[in-house]
Formats: sequence, structure tokens, C-alpha cells
Amino acid sequence: MKRHTTAALIVAVGLLAAGCSSSEGGTKDEGKADPTAAVLKVARTYQEAKNADDWRTACGMSSERQRYGTVEECVESNTRHSPSPTPSSSSPSASASPSPSPSPPRYADGSTPHPQESRTTGGPERADLGPVVASDVVEAPAAGEHPAGYGVLVTYTVQWPGKPSTKTLHALRLIQESGAWVVDQHERISESDASQGSPVLTALSGG
Repeated sequence: MKRHTTAALIVAVGLLAAGCSSSEGGTKDEGKADPTAAVLKVARTYQEAKNADDWRTACGMSSERQRYGTVEECVESNTRHSPSPTPSSSSPSASASPSPSPSPPRYADGSTPHPQESRTTGGPERADLGPVVASDVVEAPAAGEHPAGYGVLVTYTVQWPGKPSTKTLHALRLIQESGAWVVDQHERISESDASQGSPVLTALSGG
């Protein structure tokens, strides 16, 4: 009887140890958070901010490389200043040559931002921009100065008064910087990119 009791105790202890090991393994796997939801949220919020000319938000969600300086410098270089009133014919400066336009901001890789569908000084006040949709998260390998991260497709419609609606597609590269997901690359997807197997990776790799 004593031998049977000892054997049963050994088996019970072994099962308990196996159960603890299995439980610990499951906890470890569960600790690896899927970044998809966080990446999609950042990409959507970033594009919404750009579409609304909310540069403080957009610059704050950009990497140091993408904003090419501090957040304040990024905001300053992208903010559209209100046009000055047209001088009257009697004004001494009316016949003066217009001041040169400031150079467009440049990213660290030498590229410049694409023109935004925004307010204009002469035509319609603003194009009608549809909701931003973020999707198609893919792992993006390093390319040039950009480190490996995740690529996201963002789309929205653009419709100027009296013109048919068109769809705009962008590819964003998101990386982690100081523990937060930020946008490190922003590329417009061309028609040739859209015909590729992965438009996002094609755009982020430079075609």
C-alpha cells in the first residue's frame, strides 16, 4: 500500500510541474502584443491630421528623420500662412516684384512632400476629402535610410466641386521610436505601384 501511495504522489507532482510549465509558456506567448491595431490607429490619425493641416499632430507622430528637425521646426515649415491682402494700386508696393516663394520642406532622404488637397487662394475653398481608411499592414524591410518596420496602406477620396471623385492612396512606413509607433516614410502610391503585387512595399522601396 505504501509503494502505491508513493508512486501516485510522484505522478501527481510530475503532472503539476508539467501544468505549470505549460501555463508559463502560454503567458509568455500572450505577452507578445500584436502591433497591427496600434499601427493602423497611428497611420489613420496621422493622415487625418495631414488632411486637416493639423501639422502639430502630424509632426508629433513623425519620426525625427521624417520631420527633419524638431516638432516645432516641422510645424513651422509645413504651416500654410494666410495670404496677405492684395495691395491696392495706390500702394507704393503695388508694383513691386512679388517675394520669392519659400523652398518646400525636404525629408532626410531628399524627397519633398506631395501637394496636399487643401484650401487654395483663388478657386474653391477646399476639396471634399472622404474618411481615411488604413489597411493592409505588411512587414516592411529596411530601405535606404529607413529602418525595417511596418507598411500601411491609407486611402481616402478627393472631390473638387464640379469634378468626379478620385481615390488617393498613400504608403506609410511606421517604426518604433522611444517606445511609440511613428511615421518614418510617407509615399504616394502611383498607378504603376498600384498594379504591383504589394503596392505598399513597392512604394516604400522606391519602386
